[in-house]
Amino acid sequence: MSDLLLVRHGETEWSATGRHTGSTDVPLTADGADQAVSLAPYFLGRQPALVLTSPLHRAVATARLAGLTADDADPDLCEWDYGGYEGVTTEEIRLIRPDWSLWRDGVPPGGPGHPGENAAQVSARADRVLARVAPVLAADRGDAVLVAHGHFLRVLTARYLRLPPEDGRLFLLRTGTVSVLSTEHGLPVISGWNTRP
Repeated sequence: MSDLLLVRHGETEWSATGRHTGSTDVPLTADGADQAVSLAPYFLGRQPALVLTSPLHRAVATARLAGLTADDADPDLCEWDYGGYEGVTTEEIRLIRPDWSLWRDGVPPGGPGHPGENAAQVSARADRVLARVAPVLAADRGDAVLVAHGHFLRVLTARYLRLPPEDGRLFLLRTGTVSVLSTEHGLPVISGWNTRP
């Protein structure tokens, strides 16, 4: 079976400062663009069977700079909808809610078009993406590549490993990295995490 490669987009100003960045289309910083370019050697000579990106610019730009040609921009790959916490840091939230956890508590609704999501809702999207790539992986004709966002990819990893979505909290995922989900003896495993060439 082929591998599922996860690419977290390069650094943005908001990711660098810890601001929750869901649907706000923040561009890559210069360092973020450099991170994306640094991934190109990893993909040199590889022929992925499928490349999907989030439709947000930071993911699309990361794929392009890493030398990947996307087959599709899938809205299911968008980042967690942070609702009323969009653009806010965890430290700022904890001034009001000291015990708050995104994974346990979700977020309050935001303005129009930003209802917010909980882990189960993000998980439903991740499960759809995994169902979409499953036939590609099973055909074993090349890897599938997903270029997306930190919290979403952490939930997707938990679901790939057949864990509850809240267990995504266990997988710290840095910007501008490649992680590899694979199988061993028919069981899902992580075979690489937070790697850079």
